[in-house]
Amino acid sequence: MVFKVGILGLGTVGTGTVQLLLDATGRHPLLQELEIYRVGVQSLDKSRAVDLPQDVVTTDLEAIVSDPAVDIVVELIGGIEPARSLILKAISHKKHVVTANKAVIARYGDEIFTAANAAGVYVMLEAAVGGGIPVIQPLKQSLSVNRITAVTGIVNGTTNYILTAMHQQGSDFADVLAEAQKLGYAEADPTADVDGLDAADKIAILASLAFGGRIKLQDVYCEGIRNVSGADIAYAQKLGFVIKLLAIAKRIPNSSNLSLRVHPTLVPQNHPLASINGVYNAILVEGEPIGQVMFFGPGAGAGATASAVVSDILAIAAVLKTGTNKPQPLLTCSHQDYCVASPMHDVITRFYARFLTQDHPGVIGKLGTCFGKYKVSLESVVQTGIRDNLAEIVVVTHDVREGDFHASLEEIRTLEAISSVPSLLRVL
Repeated sequence: MVFKVGILGLGTVGTGTVQLLLDATGRHPLLQELEIYRVGVQSLDKSRAVDLPQDVVTTDLEAIVSDPAVDIVVELIGGIEPARSLILKAISHKKHVVTANKAVIARYGDEIFTAANAAGVYVMLEAAVGGGIPVIQPLKQSLSVNRITAVTGIVNGTTNYILTAMHQQGSDFADVLAEAQKLGYAEADPTADVDGLDAADKIAILASLAFGGRIKLQDVYCEGIRNVSGADIAYAQKLGFVIKLLAIAKRIPNSSNLSLRVHPTLVPQNHPLASINGVYNAILVEGEPIGQVMFFGPGAGAGATASAVVSDILAIAAVLKTGTNKPQPLLTCSHQDYCVASPMHDVITRFYARFLTQDHPGVIGKLGTCFGKYKVSLESVVQTGIRDNLAEIVVVTHDVREGDFHASLEEIRTLEAISSVPSLLRVL
């Protein structure tokens, strides 16, 4: 039996996918039953790292998704459009779909999975989160009997590289970003990465699978790393933390609501995620009765992402080979209801804040009075020295309701002795 695969896109991941499909020796025997039937590209004139027969490569992507001979459509062009429309058209023609497109799934997953369920086809997305790390299928299958309480991840390699380099070099954000762009770890326009948008897409997908409900992307609070300074990295280290951009989906205790957020976070140095450095990703899943399980590996790259793409193709081919017409429940995303996200002002967390103040007696006491007024309990208060003739004070709180902490800050900013609050970060 031969399963015909139509691939949309022959960029980095598309090329890696084709190379893997063509190199079946020593791999799963089912690979030999997959045929690269059509590959859709923008231009036929571009030189490529793979040689394909002339009649396989085409610029007519719509013809691929509607071709009756194609069994599985693999969408690797990225972006929102035409990827979304091509996926939906493939589904309407009863094609199974494999995609690495986290942006489309995070924004239009409800539309896509509703259409797929009605058509009786699969939409597989292992490569959409964590590159080559197998986390999507484990959440659907291996961990599905658990009551998941939290999914916490470092899911963007660019920001993790930048924060790691800032920690190791003592440099500031702008300098390390420029270096990352020269090395190819950051895009010319790094907005999606450094502002946390890419991580928000990914945690929306993971939360949907972990908590069995659809997620509205606008419910994910999103804050990037642009304001993290070298000073904050250094202070965090002195206090026993490292700073990571974390994507967090957490069930609120004694509630069905979720906390959904992406932000730079002080992570204790003994925490499993603290040692994840460079461009690597890691996702920590917590639940009952499993406890903690962490998935770690390369979060991007042609080989890693192609591994996830082809594993999804094989999963579909394995089911098709059995002759089963109805998709298997553990491979599908069939939930219909939406998860309820708690507003950020109700989230309970800890905070790190850095203040620049006049070097006057009693300033720390005034800070403590304002915090106490709003039920903000302080774990530590450290006056670190003088910067530009101003005293620098760093505080770390105990657990506090986010709205209460921000209310206290509003009053603190009105104090005559307070010059500025240059840094405000959450603590895991």
